[in-house]
Amino acid sequence: MIRKPRALVIGAMVAGALAFGGVAVPLTSHPKLCASCHNIRPSYESWLVSSHKTVTCVDCHVRPTVEGYLQDKVIVGLRDVAIYVFGTPTDPHNLQATVSSEVCLGCHQAILRVSEIAVRDLPPPVKDVGLIMSHRKHIEAFAKRDKGEGCTTCHSRVVHEKPIKGYPIVIPRGHVASDPKPYYPDHPEGTKLRAVALADCFRCHDGKTTHEGKVLSKKCEICHLPEKIAIFLSN
Repeated sequence: MIRKPRALVIGAMVAGALAFGGVAVPLTSHPKLCASCHNIRPSYESWLVSSHKTVTCVDCHVRPTVEGYLQDKVIVGLRDVAIYVFGTPTDPHNLQATVSSEVCLGCHQAILRVSEIAVRDLPPPVKDVGLIMSHRKHIEAFAKRDKGEGCTTCHSRVVHEKPIKGYPIVIPRGHVASDPKPYYPDHPEGTKLRAVALADCFRCHDGKTTHEGKVLSKKCEICHLPEKIAIFLSN
C-alpha cells in the first residue's frame, strides 16, 4: 500500500520533468531568446540576413551528442546567463564562440569530395581567377596540427559578417589584406572580431608556415586555376 503512492509521486515527477523539458528546450533554443540573455545582439542581427538564417544558434553552437548538449547548451548556457544577470557581459565585439567541424559537416558533408570549385559556382570577383580548394586536405591537416582548427578557421564569419568588396555573400577573405584597396571591418580597433575578420589565407600560406616538414607555398597557382590567372600574371 505504501509503494503505490510513492510510485505515483515518482511517475508524476518524471511526467512533469518531461513536460517541462518539452516546453523549455524549444523555448531556450530559439534565437530570439538567445539574443535576449546573451550579449549577442550584433550577431543575431547579422544572422537574420545571412545565408544561414533558417539555421538556429543551437544547430551550429551545440554539438549533436549528449555530452555536447550538456556541455554546450546546459553548462555554458547557465554560465552565460549567470554572467549576464550577476556579472559584466563581454563586449559583443570581443565574443568568441566555437563551432565544431562535425556540426558543419553534418550539412556540408559533400564538400569533402570537392577538390576544385567550378567557376560557375564562384561569386564575382573570385570568378575571374578561379579557385582550387581541397576541403578534405585542409580538414585532415587541421586534425594533424591539433590546434583547435577546423571549418571556422577559414569560414568563421560566414554567418556573422557583412559581404565585402562586391561579393554577394560572405566568403573567406582570400588575400584581401594584400589588396591595393583593402577592406576593413566595422569592428573597433583591437577587438577580437576585427582580428578574425581581417585574417585571410596568408595566415598559413605565408611561405614560412610548415606542415609535415614542408613549407606551405604562397604561389598563385596553388589556389587559383592557372588558365584563369595567366592574364593577371602576364601584366
